[in-house]
Amino acid sequence: MKVIGIDIGTTGICGVLLDGKNGNVIQSKTVDSNAFIKTPNEWEKIQDPNKIISICTDILSSFLNDFEEDVVAIGLTGQMHGIVYVNSEGMAVSPLYTWQDERGNLPYRDTTYAGYLGSFSGYGNVTDFYNRKNNLVPQDAVTYCTIHDFLGMVLCKNKKPILHASDAASFGFYNVAQNKFDYDYDPQVTDGFEIIGTYRNIPVSVAIGDNQASVFSTLADTNDILINVGTGSQISVVSEHPITADGIECRPYVDGKYLIVGAALCGGRAYSLLKDFYKQLLDAANCNDVDVYSIMDSLLQSKSSTTLKVDTRFAGTRADANIRGSISNISVDNLTPADLTLGLLCGMVEELHDLYLNMGVKRVGIVGSGNGIRKNQTLIRIAEEAFGAKLKIPLHTEEAACGAALFALVCCGKYSDVSEVQKLIQYT
Repeated sequence: MKVIGIDIGTTGICGVLLDGKNGNVIQSKTVDSNAFIKTPNEWEKIQDPNKIISICTDILSSFLNDFEEDVVAIGLTGQMHGIVYVNSEGMAVSPLYTWQDERGNLPYRDTTYAGYLGSFSGYGNVTDFYNRKNNLVPQDAVTYCTIHDFLGMVLCKNKKPILHASDAASFGFYNVAQNKFDYDYDPQVTDGFEIIGTYRNIPVSVAIGDNQASVFSTLADTNDILINVGTGSQISVVSEHPITADGIECRPYVDGKYLIVGAALCGGRAYSLLKDFYKQLLDAANCNDVDVYSIMDSLLQSKSSTTLKVDTRFAGTRADANIRGSISNISVDNLTPADLTLGLLCGMVEELHDLYLNMGVKRVGIVGSGNGIRKNQTLIRIAEEAFGAKLKIPLHTEEAACGAALFALVCCGKYSDVSEVQKLIQYT
């Protein structure tokens, strides 16, 4: 028994083929999508949806060519918040407006489009609001959905999207308690474990948000905290009840539970920005063929603590796009590359820890996911010190894709519930 999970990320698309009996990854494949479309607008972050779908079907074919008879289900997940418009035939009639798109931060009625709505730039309904006001909605568009919802439509030849509540909520203005939108948008939404159709006679599950998918494949114990560090970073806990607080989102999860999430816009991106800063200096010195990340790792080996304070909110926050990061408490002793590198990592963890404290909940352990965690032992050490627990890392590295696959196993009936399928999760 095997199952496939597909995760459409911002820069790459990942597919996994799992053993449905033990959870082991049999094959995995990650492809750089190179799907961004160049535009004259710096604030515009759009991608080619058809290019993304083509890569996804190629990945599926690479698995199914050898294992089609053994595959019992296909699970889908991907980048939340973004939208693609579709017509009455279920075809894409617009680019994918990604979660990074900043049109919502443009001026509107003495504030911004996002501010006017009381939401955040990059959220689907804010993007749609801007497009409506600026006559950018395609004439033949009848609705919109996430890119992974669109993938499900293409695979199953559906003309209308079916959204899981985890994706619906990512658009903003979604009433979690009533499972409906407080906005002029009325798609079919489900909060259950559903099959939306078949692809090559294989059941395809409803797509779920990548945050929920990552949690689904990593948190075997809901008393733990999940720290994910990718381009952005997130801290998530599962709750039986909705929780609201400053900087915190309450998202639908599964089985009637809620996902309490604090998101930092600059997670691994902050570390990447520092790498680019160092690279510019090295390039100016004609040292072009240098592995900058390795140099940064070496700097961290020589530094266990720093008094330098780095605020890593370089791209603002969901609530306030105008907030900027800072470097402070600079002295003649700590203005060094080693202190700056370590201070930046401390700042990344501090932002997440502050978000956790705002949740007002108590959790026992911590689980780490994402390449930002896996590839940086110093970041792991800092997180363990901040949260006072040993950090566990899942054995599988493709958290969202694996989560989509495990979710699909429940959807197709191979496992009866969440607790049963999550027994397959293994930690290093």
